[in-house]
Formats: sequence, C-alpha cells, structure tokens
Amino acid sequence: MEKRHLGRTGLQVSRLGLGTMTWGRDTDEHEAAELLKEFVDAGGNLVDTADVYADGGAEYLISRLTDNLIPRSELVIATKAGSVPDSGRRFDGSRGHLLAALDASLRRLGTDYVDLWQVHAFDPTTPVEETLSALDIAVASGRARYVGVCDYSGWQLAKAATWQRAHHGRVPLAGVQLEYSLLQRGIEREALPAAQDAGVGLLAASPLGRGVLTGKYRHGVPQDSRGASPYLSGFVQPYLGERSRRIVDAVATAADGLASSPLAVALAWVRDRPGVAAALVGARTPAQLQAALSVEALTLPGEIRGALDDISSPVHRYPDQGWSEL
Repeated sequence: MEKRHLGRTGLQVSRLGLGTMTWGRDTDEHEAAELLKEFVDAGGNLVDTADVYADGGAEYLISRLTDNLIPRSELVIATKAGSVPDSGRRFDGSRGHLLAALDASLRRLGTDYVDLWQVHAFDPTTPVEETLSALDIAVASGRARYVGVCDYSGWQLAKAATWQRAHHGRVPLAGVQLEYSLLQRGIEREALPAAQDAGVGLLAASPLGRGVLTGKYRHGVPQDSRGASPYLSGFVQPYLGERSRRIVDAVATAADGLASSPLAVALAWVRDRPGVAAALVGARTPAQLQAALSVEALTLPGEIRGALDDISSPVHRYPDQGWSEL
C-alpha cells in the first residue's frame, strides 16, 4: 500500500488507515485480530483509535494484538483524548485532563509512546494555548512522537497551527482528523483550505459516509449494520435522506460503469482528494476490509470524478472561501 507523509513531517502513513471505533463493543478480539492481520499484510500501518472507544476497550484490544500478533514497530498507532462522559461538558481540553488521559491510554495500549496523539475536539472553555501546551509536553516527554487535532473548524485549526509554528520550541501540528466523504464535504469551505495552507495533513474519517455510500441502505436498514446497532444508529441516520440517496445512486452508476463497487468508488474519491494523507476505514468484518483494500488498484477516471464532484458539491456561501452565493 502506498505511504504518504502526514503534513509537513517525516511521519509516513498508509493512505488507508484502520479505524477501531467498534472494537471492544461490536468487534471482538478474534475479529479484530483478523482485521489487523489482513490490514498489515496488505501494507497498511496506520491504526486509529481513541480513549473513549468502548470506554477504553479498543485501546486494550490493540495492546493484546500488538503483544501476540503484530510487532509494535510495524504500526503507526494514533489515539485521541479530550472527550468526556459529562453531559454538562462534552470536551475537556485542559492540560491536566489531557495528560492524565494520555497516561491512561499508554497503560491500556501497553506501550511507552503513541505515534500520533490527537485532541479529540475543540474545548471552548479552555484557552487554546493551554490545550496545545499538553501536546508539547507529550512530545518533549517522549509519550507522543507527533500530534494533531480532530474536528476543529477552519478558524480553530488556523489559530492552533499558527500558534504552534509561531513560537520557538513548540511542536507543529502534523494532522487534523475530520469527517470527509461524498456525503459530507463541509470541510472544503474553510477547514481543508486552512489545513493545506498550514501544512497539516488530513486524516479523512468516515470516508464511506458512515457506511451509507456502500449502498447497503438503499433498500432499508440491514440487521447486521451500524444503522441497526443500538450504539451507532444515530450515527448513520443523518445520511439516509433524499440528497444522500441521489449521491449514492450516482456512485452506484459509476461503479457499474467501472465494473467496480460503490464502496471502492466512494473510497477512491476521498483517498485522492487534495490534502488527504489517509482515509480511515472502520471495517467490522474481514470481508468489508478486503473490499476496502481492493481500492488500492482503482483510480477514478477524470470524467467520473468530475460527475461525482458536481452531484455532491457543497454550496459555498459568503464569506466561505470561494463563495458563490450570498
């Protein structure tokens, strides 16, 4: 699998990453072992997790597999901190919380360091310089090799990236993780231009539109899908509307013309967008992962890419970058 640099750093990640949001809850240890082995055998190295996935269970599963299946040195392990189970405060970006969460992640992962440590979301109640100081401490102490952020808006990302580069001794942001797919192109308004300008690599989350772009929901909600899961049905529901249906139909038409699959077409579109370092695939079964890995052999023709661009294009309203409507 092709490797790409994450932003303006020396860190190389496979252009498809393995997401683990279901590990420890909907994906058990045996299934996770199959997925990780398949992924690494195909040349993948980027494994993305978070301290809140299955309440830490996903990180623990990764530690079990790196002990018994895959050498730690072959993986780029990315985890996140900052989400908290508090209805009054969903995100805690304070230095104390973040560093304590990192230490807990390292214990669960069974490792001395993570390759990429990410702030899970912007915390408006904590000064951004305090949040970012935790990233500097993590790298200086050897607990993280590279750092990034997730789900930052354009101005938040630009502020954070500029702060890190403007002060001597601070660690530049390597990556930003944002949702990006043919069903969700909102980051093109401001966040993606900010990332490209700052030299921050994009990790594209949910590149298959939370599974909807595979076409599995065209005729209802399969019982074994995320849409039927008590934990994840609300995650899928926003992408089951009329606009999504039109885009999914276009993807299916393109797939028929290429003798490919909707999954491969949708994933190839994201993977090859400007600024994308890696697309994160959250496969739950080996069959799903094999289908995703097959995209390595697919490059979309210009005409098909253009048609998909047109049908899924977001409206850029003033004062978005490149706005076309007031």
